[in-house]
Amino acid sequence: MSDYLWFEGIPFPSLGYKREILENCDKIVIRDEDTVILTYPKSGTNWMIEIVCLIQTKGNPKWIQSVPIWERSPWIESQHGYELSINREGPRLISSHLPIHLFPKSFFSSKAKVIFVIRNPRDVLVSGYFFLHKTNFVKNPQSFGAYFEWFLKGNGTTGDWKNYFTVAQAEAFDKVFQEKMVGFPPGLFPWQ
Repeated sequence: MSDYLWFEGIPFPSLGYKREILENCDKIVIRDEDTVILTYPKSGTNWMIEIVCLIQTKGNPKWIQSVPIWERSPWIESQHGYELSINREGPRLISSHLPIHLFPKSFFSSKAKVIFVIRNPRDVLVSGYFFLHKTNFVKNPQSFGAYFEWFLKGNGTTGDWKNYFTVAQAEAFDKVFQEKMVGFPPGLFPWQ
């Protein structure tokens, strides 16, 4: 798995990604009217894009059926997505797998809507293995065991799943989650 583009210690697929784009991602201006979908890879990004696109069109599938997903919601860290994002007018639907420390700084002062999708790391691991095994984005993993070791070392595509949040972000998420879940039946969530 050596054919990655390494940027700030994080592996990105070499196909469709360039160092210059990754260096400039933090300069993209996130606007107040934008909607941003942030996910770790293989966590349901495409499902979420489809859902949001259907919501935006009030259930009309014509846009989804006629415009490719990578144009409706471009990944800002990819070469194609970066160019689409910086040139698009009006409210944008943007996707990203970037860890928060590489994400555009303008996001933190904007009123953009953000959807952060989290998936069980076991499912991310299995989905990632089979995805990479069937595509040519990067060198195919030799075996599931080799990919598992690679993943545990924090070398998943776009970084380490367990450190995708900072400690402060994880604590803030827990606090907001607990506040929003008040009133739901105890034991509804298996981790309680």
